[in-house]
Amino acid sequence: MTEIKHIFKRKLYQRLLEWKREEDGRTAILIEGARRVGKSTLAREFGKNEYESFIEIDFSKVSAKIHELFEDISDLDALFMQLQFEYHVSLTPRKSLIIFDEVQFCPKARQAIKHLVADRRFDYIETGSLISISKNVKNILIPSEEDHVRMYPMDFEEFLWALGDTVTPELLRQALQPRMSLGGAHRTLMRTFRLYLLVGGMPKAVSEYVDTKDLLRVDKVKRAIIELYLADLKKIDESGRLSRIFEDVPAQLNRKLSRYMLHPVIGDTDPVKEDSLISELAASMIVNMCYHTADPANGLALDYNKDYFKIYVGDTGLFVTFAFWDRDVAENEIYKKLLSDKLSANLGYVYENAVAQILVSSGRKLFYYTFPSESRHLYEIDFLITRGSKISPIEVKSSGYKTHKSLDDFLCKYSAKVKDPLVVFTKDYHKEGDIMFLPIYLLPFYLQNTISCNNNC
Repeated sequence: MTEIKHIFKRKLYQRLLEWKREEDGRTAILIEGARRVGKSTLAREFGKNEYESFIEIDFSKVSAKIHELFEDISDLDALFMQLQFEYHVSLTPRKSLIIFDEVQFCPKARQAIKHLVADRRFDYIETGSLISISKNVKNILIPSEEDHVRMYPMDFEEFLWALGDTVTPELLRQALQPRMSLGGAHRTLMRTFRLYLLVGGMPKAVSEYVDTKDLLRVDKVKRAIIELYLADLKKIDESGRLSRIFEDVPAQLNRKLSRYMLHPVIGDTDPVKEDSLISELAASMIVNMCYHTADPANGLALDYNKDYFKIYVGDTGLFVTFAFWDRDVAENEIYKKLLSDKLSANLGYVYENAVAQILVSSGRKLFYYTFPSESRHLYEIDFLITRGSKISPIEVKSSGYKTHKSLDDFLCKYSAKVKDPLVVFTKDYHKEGDIMFLPIYLLPFYLQNTISCNNNC
């Protein structure tokens, strides 16, 4: 797969600046994320812009000679000299950066971070995919001198930046302060957000759209990324069970199940093996895990069931392609339906997956809640997030937003615990009683505002 043609502005760049300024070489920083989210590009751009020189070591394709350099690091002078000769780059103490790209392919290089950081000559950025899988680290000492950051697909604001639009994000932030409806602008904003649903946030897919405006070509890019993910999963689990779990995500969401049903997908399997497969899938960061909480009143993370969960695809654009994997984009109507706001009610899980991605990108862990009604029907709250000591329930609606019985009963059940209940939907902003009806394109900006408030209010 060729490199992307554009270098897009990413929010994580600011986090790297803070690390460089605050740590001043006392720690390395590890950028974790799924493949193709832009980790290497970000590290490379940071090296170009913020240092006099940098060396990028891509352990996925370097020679055995480079790998061997990290087998014995007792002589750091020799190591740095060899790297400068190999990459034809002169390194200057405290003014140069060394990037360990795809560091999971060289565990000894990751282990060496402890000693490299103690030396304090240079700064170090590591990038890794599937970095947490035990077989990549089981024989090494994981350095404590690592800061960890997670990189996700481009969010809606980064997508707008990629389209050359820096005005809309600021206007949306302003609109949130008085919580005002957007009137005639709403229709345009929803169309732009639906475009984001289709293209997604994988940089190569966004780059293809920026260059061509051709959704068929964008779809081909996304299919190639999905094939790459499936190949990775089959390398991790040769039985194919792990890839089958991933492949069945859209179908399970479509069936509106109260949890992901593993047994129909992989058959009867030892519970320990099931846990291992789910842990490996979660560690890959190609999915977002959402866990059922047994009692929201006790705290979401304190009372969740690790065996009762839903799975969402990590990128909305990949999800749309994955959901219609058996049909070429040219012959299905999903793109036209989404862009023209003709999405049928039974495709509302597209929006649910998008909300999951928005929540994760904002730094939230995903939780949901089910509870029985008086008629024994199972009510479900799509997502729960914390607001200080309170919880905010979120219901996602692509249609039929005027009825929200699950949310109403939840508010009665946990009235003392709830703050700012949300219905995230496709219409313009309004409020009914205590419930805020928020258009989905406003959700990421609303979450930024609530995080800021929680930190400073």
